Parts: sequence; structure tokens; C-alpha cells
Amino acid sequence: MSLRAKDPVVYSAIKSFKLEKIDEKLVQIQYPSSSAKQEFDKISIEFFNHFRHKVNNHSVVFDFKHEPQNLKQEVLTTKKIFEKFVEINPLLKDLDDLMKFDLS
Repeated sequence: MSLRAKDPVVYSAIKSFKLEKIDEKLVQIQYPSSSAKQEFDKISIEFFNHFRHKVNNHSVVFDFKHEPQNLKQEVLTTKKIFEKFVEINPLLKDLDDLMKFDLS
């Protein structure tokens, strides 16, 4: 069973974490907030064991780093996505006028 289905609160808290390989034995985990790290701590033992087994390296060390800029997530509607594409290619606006797309 996936974490998303099993514990959606923990999943929501840790989905913005970023893992960065520093060297062969060091992985840096960047987290957006202390509350997200607290939720991660609930499943950290299971995660670390699975990770070490998956990469077949049991000497991996994990380093945590607080990165608050990871916290911002923008919700994009289909209309906003289309407007961004119109900025790139203005002909899409003409196509929208012609075809009358429903972007609500």
C-alpha cells in the first residue's frame, strides 16, 4: 500500500522534500518546515531501511537541511497554464478566439 493511501497527512508533509546526493556515502535531505520534518520522523526508520536496501549501500549517511523556499507551491488552473503558453506563442490566443476553448 502506498504512503499516499496509507497516511495522507505524512504524504502531504513530505512530498516537497528533496534528496541530493553529496557523495557516495552522504545524502542531503532538504525539507521546507519543521512540522514537515516531524511528520517525516514518524516514518524515517522505514524510509531509511528501504532506501539503503534499494541502493544496496548500508553505509549511507543522511544530512538534513532546512530549505524554506521549497514551501511555496502554486496551484495552476487550465486557464493559467494556457495563459503561460500564450506568452510563449501568441498564436494560441488567435486559436482560442477561433475555437472558443472552455478553459474554466
